[in-house]
Amino acid sequence: MKFSCNQQSLSKALNIVSKAVTSRTTIPILKGIRLVVDNNNILKLSASDLDLSIETQLEINAEEPGSIVVSAKLFSDIIRKLPNEDIQITKAEGNSIIIKCLASEFTIVGQPADEFPNISEINEEKKFSIEKDILKDMIKKTSFAASIDESKGIIIGVMIEMEEDSLNMVALDGFRMAITRKAMKNEEKKKIIISARILNEINKIMIENEDNQDVDIVLEDKKSLFLIGETKIALRLLEGDFIKYKDILPKEHQCKLTINRAELLNSIERASLLAKEGKNNLIKMSIFRDKLIITSRSEEGTVKEEVFIDKDGTDLDIGFNSKYILDVLKVVNDEEIIMEFNTSVSPCLMKPVEGNAFEYLVLPVRISSN
Repeated sequence: MKFSCNQQSLSKALNIVSKAVTSRTTIPILKGIRLVVDNNNILKLSASDLDLSIETQLEINAEEPGSIVVSAKLFSDIIRKLPNEDIQITKAEGNSIIIKCLASEFTIVGQPADEFPNISEINEEKKFSIEKDILKDMIKKTSFAASIDESKGIIIGVMIEMEEDSLNMVALDGFRMAITRKAMKNEEKKKIIISARILNEINKIMIENEDNQDVDIVLEDKKSLFLIGETKIALRLLEGDFIKYKDILPKEHQCKLTINRAELLNSIERASLLAKEGKNNLIKMSIFRDKLIITSRSEEGTVKEEVFIDKDGTDLDIGFNSKYILDVLKVVNDEEIIMEFNTSVSPCLMKPVEGNAFEYLVLPVRISSN
């Protein structure tokens, strides 16, 4: 194996595939990246933690085909530190490679590529396409609400639901729930669950990918494939039954607010400066006539914020973990949103003024009566 390529191009490709490398594995070869050079001046790079596999490719000047697995961290660190010039990489005897760039020369030990796991074959004909910006937005608006506790099982994932006329994503962690929808004609109804951690890695790859071509997605029963430009992302789906989220959504409300999102966001951020010093990031919302009064107190002081609202229904006092409300307000772009309440101990529903592009359910925190 012998080839040359630009340092920045190789570094960028390594950054993509490194997202599938895990340091927690007990299988040494999974700490590596496989390099495969073919006769068509293409270098394929791949990495896998068995749940997530990423493969990307770039054009090179190939002199000899071949393959090897190199340490992901060491190889990436070396390439990243080299100057933005052409790099020459040659496979030497004993599964090692020589890296040359200007006055620098490294020799590092690798492993045979035939011991590296192959990315599982998925029928790429059964695919559908979605605009990259739409997919990025849907992931951003839901993945934060999935549980980060690995012991919680299925709710560490985001459910992707294909209905006849829409594509939906749903995530929850026991304290809040996020739903986002996009109108889309689908040939078949299907539900899959993907780890939120993996979806966030896919989002990073889409952000780093500069072209705006659609993302192709293949959904099977136990695995899925995302095709983003020259990058293939194969992943294992989470198995189990997701919560029947439609049954959780409240069907009625006693109080409905229309409120400016940015004003609410800024007010809660200021109020949470003291909430962080207290317990559970607790803020109190008092809905009274045409105002939403937000208060918080700790040993270090108190804060009071007022936001004008358009209210329909009864007045109400209710408490929240400010972080859960802020998480929603930061991912939504609408100028105004609707907040619906029933009682001080039932969840708040946040949704757009028109349509059903998103819905967020946030559980309240009990507040003392004084």
